[in-house]
This record gives sequence, structure tokens and C-alpha cells, in this order.
Amino acid sequence: MAGHSKWANVKHRKSRVDAVKGKIFTKLAREIIVATREGGGDINSNFRLRLVVQKARENNMPNDNIQRAIQKGTGGSDGENYEQVIYE
Repeated sequence: MAGHSKWANVKHRKSRVDAVKGKIFTKLAREIIVATREGGGDINSNFRLRLVVQKARENNMPNDNIQRAIQKGTGGSDGENYEQVIYE
């Protein structure tokens, strides 16, 4: 830990938790982008997107991040190009 200061201890714990959350949110955003590119941006007609969004909500991903990932997947904003790859 970081010594006697309570805030210093909270800061170190929070940074660890935030790093883990950030990794999870990034992975889920990529999955949402791939699902949107493959099946469209409508959650009702795209089953894979619905499952990924449900998984994102279970992990407390903010709705703003989910909507931004869907927009990026439908071509609303230019960014990285993610594709699904299957290794055999």
C-alpha cells in the first residue's frame, strides 16, 4: 500500500480497479463493433449484438460507451478496423 494516508491507499486501489475495468470495456467495445459490422446496428434483429450488449450491461459498461461502439461499427465514426478471425 501507499503508507499512512487513507487517500493514497484509495488512489492505489482505485487505479488497479480502473485498469481492470478499462480492459474489460475495451474488449467488449471491440466485440460490439465486430457484431455491428457483421449483422447491423439494430439490437432487435442482430442476435449476436444483443448478447454482447447484454454482457456489457452485466459488466456495468456505460450506455454512452455502448452507443459509441455501435455507432463506430455502423460506420458513424472512423476508427480501427476490427474483424473476426478464427484460427484452426
